[in-house]
Amino acid sequence: MAKVFLNPGHDQLDLKGTPDYDPGACNEYLELAENEIAFAIGELVKKYLVDAGCEVELLQNESLSYICAMANRSEADLFVSIHCNAFNEIAHGTETLVYPDDEAGHRLAECIHNQILDTFDLTDRGVKERNDLAVLNGTEMPAVLVETAFIDNTSDALLLRDEQDDFARAIARGVTDYLTEA
Repeated sequence: MAKVFLNPGHDQLDLKGTPDYDPGACNEYLELAENEIAFAIGELVKKYLVDAGCEVELLQNESLSYICAMANRSEADLFVSIHCNAFNEIAHGTETLVYPDDEAGHRLAECIHNQILDTFDLTDRGVKERNDLAVLNGTEMPAVLVETAFIDNTSDALLLRDEQDDFARAIARGVTDYLTEA
């Protein structure tokens, strides 16, 4: 049985009014915060992967070093970080980030990315290599960071608000595609 470590991006839901709380990217018009969208999608991905027979650990936390340490300690086979992109309210689409020279990570990224594109009519921003992201270079297993869509773009944000289950199913299918290939 494969073990998957899921990391919905940014701080946990702010229940205490913490002053340095970072919700990630936001869409003020639609009152959406990245941490809430990522957490909701992550919980659904967890459900679908457990239903598919995977063991899943989910952690949302503001400390990237803690996330990496917990992922490495978990002895997970895969690491998937879930995020919402933001740029200029015009950019849109989906992209999946992976550490350079991580062949297994590239295959995982392609599987997830293709499932998202098969599910949604989103601009394909590709699978991109990044060596500067802590969750990609600090984890010891194949790792990807999924930028589901742009939260600051109204059409993408509506998908993030209204189609969380479809995003989750696509990510989970991408993981199971990868596991059946491996």
